Amino acid sequence: MNPTPSRERICLLTGGGYPYRRDALGGWCRTLVEGLRRFRFELLTVTDREPPSAPAYPLPYNVGSARAIALGRDPARADRRRGAAADDAAEAATLLCRGLLGDAAPIAALFGEGLRRITGLCPPTEDSGRAGPLSSLPLTEALLEAWRQRQADAADGQPPMPRLSVRDARTAATLIRHAMRALAVPLPEVELVHCVGGTTPLLTALAGRWRTGVPLLLTEARTAVVRQRPAEERLSPGVRTVLRRFRTSVARTGYAEAELIAPLSTYHHGWALEHGAQPTRLVQVPAGVDPREYPGAAEPTGTPTVVWAGSGGPDSGLSCVLEAFTEVAAAVPGAVLHLVGITAAHEEQCAEQIERTGLGRAVRLHHLPADPRDRYTVGQVVAHVPGPADPPYRLVEAMMSGRAVVGVDIGPAGETLGDTGLLVPPGDPSELAIAIVGLLRSPDRRRALGEAARQRALTHFTVDRVVRVYGALYSDLAAPPPAPAFELALTVPAPRITTPATVRWLTREKV
Repeated sequence: MNPTPSRERICLLTGGGYPYRRDALGGWCRTLVEGLRRFRFELLTVTDREPPSAPAYPLPYNVGSARAIALGRDPARADRRRGAAADDAAEAATLLCRGLLGDAAPIAALFGEGLRRITGLCPPTEDSGRAGPLSSLPLTEALLEAWRQRQADAADGQPPMPRLSVRDARTAATLIRHAMRALAVPLPEVELVHCVGGTTPLLTALAGRWRTGVPLLLTEARTAVVRQRPAEERLSPGVRTVLRRFRTSVARTGYAEAELIAPLSTYHHGWALEHGAQPTRLVQVPAGVDPREYPGAAEPTGTPTVVWAGSGGPDSGLSCVLEAFTEVAAAVPGAVLHLVGITAAHEEQCAEQIERTGLGRAVRLHHLPADPRDRYTVGQVVAHVPGPADPPYRLVEAMMSGRAVVGVDIGPAGETLGDTGLLVPPGDPSELAIAIVGLLRSPDRRRALGEAARQRALTHFTVDRVVRVYGALYSDLAAPPPAPAFELALTVPAPRITTPATVRWLTREKV
């Protein structure tokens, strides 16, 4: 019989994953929730995208609720006329922008104080489309003033900043104001918030912590993203700089406020330290998958086959894979590439990219299968080419499936794969193609690497480890505080030398 969930309630806060998307991060959250049945979970997704109509995963009985909130769009483009709270809003905006553009720790810390004050101006509301008090923030003026101050400081050794016009400042202010709508999303009544995701859910988690004091556990799965998001490429260098610094500042604030931070790898551990996390708050918990879902299978015989898993989005690494496979197909006639996990939203875009390469029938498109054991076993070699911010879940899945992996050396790929696969430098499709061709032509070597990869995954990256560690963290952080110790107060103070009359009969001397 399954145990009854405890009174310890956990808000699992994501940015669009579980339970609404069947991706690597969503699968990880699912195994966590289903493995920790003694806790009651309130699932909350805060996203910039259209909210899903229904969960993609069936919800276990220990899930009390599942909500998805999409941040609404503000039709206004410029700062509105400010009302009674103008002074508070102006001061908060000034602190936020000064901290956003500052590099020295004392200045950068101003961002968190400004964000906290802005949270105080934003009452919780389910209507994320309502502009509310955020419209009174004079962000355009504050950004321009902080930018001018930063440019003046450049003469004192600070690195120079790109130009920021008034129009750029208005655009950046609109985008930041939209992102900060996450501050108004209310949290359920819980004993702990476990935030898994990026900037948007972390803003909601921070606001909840400041309003209620609820403890915050942060799973750090992000990586340093050098490139901007594809939708931001049309923005000016000044606006892109503001957005990059805003996300970094939110991360730093999260590190300062969280009780514990759980990085997925040594790479993520180092990234968190570099961005202000205290070493005593870091508990490294590697990614893990369920070996029963990836039992491995014999290699398919005959046709040389390569597998790549990803969403197929514009920043998913697919372009590099297709460019490399063009060379693979030329060197190994008849080779086939399986693209697994392509989302419906990106299927048309993937088909267009394939058509441009001229690969035609050499490529197979697969939506993410319900049975994960089919995900990688359709191929002989797995090409692990992640997007710049992808966590290492798919790499661990491929290793657990017993397939030889050629990985691009991005983020934690090297430490995860170890010596059980091949690593190639990023941004070099030809090197990726050479490594894949070498394994396709060497069956004994790739099988040996596949077996070694599975053994490494079984030793270091199983989900039971993840569940055990997070269960302990939940118990520590969500448990009620210890009862206060009370000292017995006597009506008549007991003498220090002679025995009190009220207890003298207990120590009566023998006659």
